[in-house]
Amino acid sequence: MLVEPAQVGTFQVDVETSNNGGHSPEFWAKRAADRIVQAADTTHPAIRDQANAFKVAIELVVLDHINRAIKCDRSTISYLVSEAGHPKLAEHLRRL
Repeated sequence: MLVEPAQVGTFQVDVETSNNGGHSPEFWAKRAADRIVQAADTTHPAIRDQANAFKVAIELVVLDHINRAIKCDRSTISYLVSEAGHPKLAEHLRRL
């Protein structure tokens, strides 16, 4: 659910919620791309279109790195759980 941004002094606050867990990697990649690349509505249309295309490319790169970080973290947790004497649980975690 997206709640309209509220102006607080010079800060803008965005609130988004999720159901049954945290936000997806796609959510975070989009948020990162939105923060990295911005173009004002008054920007020349050709430049705005180029910025939006660049934003899509940035989102894909960020998404790839987020997914790699998740796999790496899962591998580390799986290893630690296995070393703690729970190899079956470690295998289940690795397969997530």
